[in-house]
Amino acid sequence: MKGFRGDAGGDFALHQRRRQMLVSQILKTKPDGKVVTAKPGLAISEAAAMLAEKRIGTLVISADGKTPDGILSERDIVRELGRSGAGCLQQAAESIMTRKLVTCSRDDRSDAVLQQMTDGRFRHMPVLEDGELVGLISLGDVVKAQLQELSMEKQALEGMIMGH
Repeated sequence: MKGFRGDAGGDFALHQRRRQMLVSQILKTKPDGKVVTAKPGLAISEAAAMLAEKRIGTLVISADGKTPDGILSERDIVRELGRSGAGCLQQAAESIMTRKLVTCSRDDRSDAVLQQMTDGRFRHMPVLEDGELVGLISLGDVVKAQLQELSMEKQALEGMIMGH
C-alpha cells in the first residue's frame, strides 16, 4: 500500500488533493437546471402559491430574470405572517425578500459553499457568472454531493486495502 500513510508522495495524499468538488459539478446533477425567478412586485400570496406548485423552498427575485435582486424563502414568508398577520400576503415580495445575497460561482468548492451556508444559517445560494444567475444550489444539494463523494472515496480506499 504505497503511500497510504498520507505522505506527500503517496497515492492517498494525491487522492485527497484531487478531491475538491466544484459547484459546477453539483449543478450538473440537478435534474432541472432552470432557476425559478419572480418579479419584485409579485404579491407574497402569489409567491407562496409558486413555491407550493413547484415544490421548492426559494424564489430568486429578479426584475430582469437574469440578475438577482434578492431571494424569498418559505421561512421569510412564515416569519412575516407571524409578525404581521395575513395582511402581509398582499405585499410585494420585495418587501420581505433577503436583499443581501451571498452568492457563489461555478468554480467555488463545495466545502467552502457548505461552510458559508452553515455560518450564515441559510439553505439556498444563487450561482452567478459575470453577475448573471446561472443556477441555484441548496444545502441539501451540497450535502448529497459530498455524501456521494465520500462513498466513492470509501470504495476506492477499500479497493486499495484489498489490493484491487
